[in-house]
Amino acid sequence: MTENDKTPRPHTETRRPGAFAIDDGRETPAVRRRAPQAFDDGFELTADADDPFLTPPDLTDAELAVARPRRRGFSWGKLALGALTAFLSMAFWLWADRVIRDLFSRADWLGYLAIGAVSLAVIGLVVVVGREILGLMRLGAVQSLKAEALDITAATAPKTARLLVGRLEGLIAHRAETARGRALLGETKDDVIDAPQLLDLAERELLAPLDRQARALILGASKRTSVVTAVSPRAIVDLAYVLFEVTRLVRAMAELYGGRPGTLGLLRLLRDVIAHLAVTGSIAVGDSIAQQVLGHGLAAKLSTRLGEGVINGLLTARIGIAAMDLCRPLPFKAVKRPGVGDFLSDIAPGVKRTP
Repeated sequence: MTENDKTPRPHTETRRPGAFAIDDGRETPAVRRRAPQAFDDGFELTADADDPFLTPPDLTDAELAVARPRRRGFSWGKLALGALTAFLSMAFWLWADRVIRDLFSRADWLGYLAIGAVSLAVIGLVVVVGREILGLMRLGAVQSLKAEALDITAATAPKTARLLVGRLEGLIAHRAETARGRALLGETKDDVIDAPQLLDLAERELLAPLDRQARALILGASKRTSVVTAVSPRAIVDLAYVLFEVTRLVRAMAELYGGRPGTLGLLRLLRDVIAHLAVTGSIAVGDSIAQQVLGHGLAAKLSTRLGEGVINGLLTARIGIAAMDLCRPLPFKAVKRPGVGDFLSDIAPGVKRTP
C-alpha cells in the first residue's frame, strides 16, 4: 500500500434498502391497502373440482367396468327370425324342386347336373353350419369356465377346482406358451389343496403368458389405428379401417384364449363388446381420455389430426380390453387387469400417466 492510499476517505452514509421496512421506532404513515379493481367485494375465486383441466382425472381400472356377456333367453325377435328362416327354407326347396323337374323335362343330364350342384351346396352348408356350432360351443365353454370360477370360494372342494383347471388346460392346450405352466401344474397338483389358491396358480401359470400376447395385440391394433386415422384424408376411411381393425382384434383375442369363433360367434362377441361400451358409456370414456391427453399439454405439441389419431388409438385399446374380458376363460384375480392408461405412453410417446 502506498502513501497515497493511506489518506482518509470521506464518510458516506449507508442507504437502507427501500424494499424492506425497518422498525426503528419512528412513526410511519399508515398504508391503505387497495382492493383489486377486477373483482367486486365479497367475490371468492374457487377452483371447480369437476374441471378436468384443473384436476385431470386418472385413467384407473375403476373407470373401466368389466365386460360381461349378455344374458340370452327367449325374445319375440328370435321367434320371428326363426319362423321367417323356416319359411324361406321351405320356399327355397320348393323352388329347387321345380327347377330340377323342369331340367329333367328338357334333358336327363341337366336334371342330374342340378341334383349334383344342390348336393354339393348342401354338403358345404352343413360343414359351415357345423363349424359355426362348434365355434359357439367353444365360446360357451369359455363363459361356463368363467362363471364356475366366480362361484369357487374357500369352502369349495379342491376336486371341483382341479376339474375346472383340467378343463382350462384342455381349452388352451393348443397354445405352446402354456406348456411350461401345464407341466408345473402337473407337478404341484397334489401340493395345493385350497381351491382359490389352485385357481390363482392356474391363472398365473397358464393365462399370464397369453395375457402378455393379448396386451401386444391390443397395443399393435391401437398403434395402427392411431397412425392410419392420423394420416387418412377422409372420415369414411377412418371409420372403415377402425371397423376392420376392431373385428380383427376381437377374432385374434378369441383365438388366443381358445375360443376360435366362427362368423356367428364373432358377431356375437362384437355385439357383446358394443353393448358393454354402450352400457358403460364409451363417450364418457373418450372424454376422460381426451382430458388426460389435453391435461398433459399434448395438444400444444401435436397437430389436430395426430391428436385425433391418438384418441382413436386409445379407444381401440378400450375395445380390446373389453374383448379381453369377454374371451378370457378366468376372471382377473391373481393377475392385474390392464387399463387404458397402461397403453397411453406407448400410443402417445412423451405423455406419462398421472400417478
